[in-house]
Amino acid sequence: MKCPFCQHEDTQVIDTRVSEEGDSIRRRRRCAHCDKRFTTYERIELSMPVIVKKNGSRTEFDPTKLRASLMLALRKRPVSADAVDGAIHRIEEKLLSSGEREIISGHIGELVMRELKRLDKVAYIRFASVYKSFEDIDEFQDAIAEVRRERKPAK
Repeated sequence: MKCPFCQHEDTQVIDTRVSEEGDSIRRRRRCAHCDKRFTTYERIELSMPVIVKKNGSRTEFDPTKLRASLMLALRKRPVSADAVDGAIHRIEEKLLSSGEREIISGHIGELVMRELKRLDKVAYIRFASVYKSFEDIDEFQDAIAEVRRERKPAK
C-alpha cells in the first residue's frame, strides 16, 4: 500500500479492526519512510453480471426493474413486502453466486417465475402469460394445469 503523503511503497499495518457492521476491515498504517499514519478500509466488492437482452444489447442489472416486475405480477395479491424482499434477495444471490460476468435476460425471467410460483400461483400465471407470450387460452390452461399438478401430492 502506497503512502498517500510521500508515495513510498513500504507501509506497515499497526492496527486492524472489523467495523461494527462487520462488512469492512479498518487498518491503521504507518509509512516506514515519512513516519506518517493513515487509515485504509477493506471492503468486499461484488458486482452483478451484465444482462444480455434478447436483441443482443447489454445493460447493467437493475434491482428496481426486478422489483417492478414482481410487484406488477403481485398487484392486489396477498403477499407481504418481506416475502417480495426475500424473493429479490434470493434472485440476486443466485446471480452473484453464478460467478458469470454476463447472464441472458431469459435466465432472470426463469428465476422470477420460480420465485413467483413459490409466492403466489396467480401472480405466477400473470407473469408467465407475458413472459412466455401466451397466444391463446390453451396456453393459459396448460400453465394452470402445470401449477395444479405441482400442488397435488404424489400417490
